[in-house]
Amino acid sequence: MKHTFEQLRLDAVCRSFTNAQGAQVAALSGLDLDIRRGEFIALLGPSGCGKSTALNCIAGLQPLTSGGIWLDDERIDVLPPERRGFGMVFQNYALFPHMSVLDNVGFGLKMRGVPRQETRKRAQEALELVQLVGHEGKLPGQLSGGQQQRVAIARAIVIEPPLVLMDEPLSNLDTKLRIEMRAEIRRIHTQLERATIYVTHDQDEALSMADRIVVMKEGVVQQVASPKEVYTRPRNLHVARFMGYRNVLPFTLEGMAGEHVAVAASGVRLTGVPMAGIDRKDVAVALRPDDFARAGAADDNAFDATVETVEYGGRDSLIRAVAPFGKIWARVAGEFGEGERLRLRIPPERTLIYAGEAA
Repeated sequence: MKHTFEQLRLDAVCRSFTNAQGAQVAALSGLDLDIRRGEFIALLGPSGCGKSTALNCIAGLQPLTSGGIWLDDERIDVLPPERRGFGMVFQNYALFPHMSVLDNVGFGLKMRGVPRQETRKRAQEALELVQLVGHEGKLPGQLSGGQQQRVAIARAIVIEPPLVLMDEPLSNLDTKLRIEMRAEIRRIHTQLERATIYVTHDQDEALSMADRIVVMKEGVVQQVASPKEVYTRPRNLHVARFMGYRNVLPFTLEGMAGEHVAVAASGVRLTGVPMAGIDRKDVAVALRPDDFARAGAADDNAFDATVETVEYGGRDSLIRAVAPFGKIWARVAGEFGEGERLRLRIPPERTLIYAGEAA
């Protein structure tokens, strides 16, 4: 078993299954992906997008329909899971309830025939890394959810795998603990200098932890990029919607406006950033609620709107407002009442313009 690698390569990986009606359904369609040593990759998308299937194919828990997976120059999709030697952390932790924390962590080493003394030493070192010293003799049922997740992580890394696979490991935790564990997982990853592939449907998890994000839809990769690029420059409307561009509205292309393009709808003219190949008059404008601000009468890229509903958030309010070109969501500072008129502005660099329908 390798303890490190330079590149994990997925080459045209496909995975299909037969549904209840006897038809073939593609869970993965031609997945190409290169993962470098020490990289933290997040597979991000809604339920059913293929992200967990991709992880299971890498782990060897599901066979490929076609394509191949290589670890450096070795093809590994033909190997059983135990010969790939990857560490795995699951959503449900999968701890043995009758074993102590130390024995749970050392179980993988024991199954590999590692001598007892070395097993205990390495298990203790793993518990130190996840900051669980003092809990060695406890049973899983005596631990909090966050502590159980740390045990699961320690068990995955104690075998010194070249790659750690995590399948939505924080989804059972409350919000506060999830935020704390995000930082812990990133710290452990950095300290180990091992590659990690992390499956999640949570945009905040992916943005805060990953070096690169792989956004998926219906078994097909939509975008592979840094968190900043995925957040600020979604490749298409699917990625934009999934990354929080809640307002996607139909506009008509008017022409260039310097390095931006101008669009118009119902008497409102906006300038924004053209995204990949606008070749038609009918375009979709994507706007994130958080990017709006109150505007003055002379401000550009602005329009009047009427408040329809308000969700009070303390420092700001999330409002649903009626603009000339349609209904929008905007998060702006202050308190508002239903029926109140206000003027909103959105910066041109945060106004993204796509070819295609807004529906």
